Amino acid sequence: MIPAMPASVAARPRQASSAVLRFGRVASMGTVAALILIAGVWASWGTAQHVLLTKGREQGTVEVTRCGGGTCSGPYSPVSAGSQARERVVIEDSVAVAKGRTYSVVLKPGSGEAVRSGPAGVLYAWVPLGGALLLASVVVAGGLRRTRVAWGMAGVGVGLLTAAFFAV
Repeated sequence: MIPAMPASVAARPRQASSAVLRFGRVASMGTVAALILIAGVWASWGTAQHVLLTKGREQGTVEVTRCGGGTCSGPYSPVSAGSQARERVVIEDSVAVAKGRTYSVVLKPGSGEAVRSGPAGVLYAWVPLGGALLLASVVVAGGLRRTRVAWGMAGVGVGLLTAAFFAV
């Protein structure tokens, strides 16, 4: 007769496989959350770098006179030293820009493209990161089961989007 195996010995393989599955879930969901956040920073940085790192860049104002085809344009009046007036610069047509209004802008180096500056420009530049924070918070809550961290991320994302909405 073969002696019966103790219950603690029989449970070890199940505990090990459970630990491996838990590690796999945490690793995969952590990777997904990190990729979402990296994509949000990447999407925001294209505009934010011009707004945040203004040293040596041309700064001024643009009065929007024409909009169409996803862009608006108007004459540029310089504010910073070394900047020259231009008949026409182009700024992205979005909720942050309206025809007939004047905006503080920073010009992208070597082009006639302008990016809105000041507090509204900074907040508008980081809107993609706000959306990424909201999306990643769902992954963190559901996949990583870190609800407090997820609520914090969602709160920061909503705060950023709300501040951008009211600043624009």
